[in-house]
Amino acid sequence: METQKLQARKFILNYGLILGIISILISVVMYVMNLYIEKSWIGGVLSFIAMIIIIVYGINEYKKSNGGFLSLGQALKIGVGIALIAGILGTIYQLIFMNVIEPDFMEKMQQMQYDQMIENNPNMTQEQIDMAMEMGRKFSSPWITSAISIVASLFFGLIISLIAGLIMKKENTHA
Repeated sequence: METQKLQARKFILNYGLILGIISILISVVMYVMNLYIEKSWIGGVLSFIAMIIIIVYGINEYKKSNGGFLSLGQALKIGVGIALIAGILGTIYQLIFMNVIEPDFMEKMQQMQYDQMIENNPNMTQEQIDMAMEMGRKFSSPWITSAISIVASLFFGLIISLIAGLIMKKENTHA
């Protein structure tokens, strides 16, 4: 049993690092192409596709090295572990990005949201706009966005690994 824990840990770390690095590279490319504010959904979609591919691949590689056997619990542990490592790496990059690389990023995002709010809701009063912007500021602190990023990574990692685990599971009836 102890070797399986070590084996799972190896897969979690390796594929978590791979997914984290890919996510960071996607963010860097989005930044270099100046798409990180207005077209940020593209980076989100690419990161989600990478997450699906890497988690499923990591679970499948674990299954291969485990004699073709995989329990749902093992799939969940590996998938959520990969998502956690990638989420932590992504959060570290996000903090570096918002505090060092682009310290006025949140201000640019808030200005874009302000402009969209006025464009989409021309009848809003200034008081309503100010209240909405203040609420947005509360949820855009680096620590709150970091926590949300990690929780989102864990949530999607859980869903992906649950589906992959249900599809790929093969219990070892001889153990």
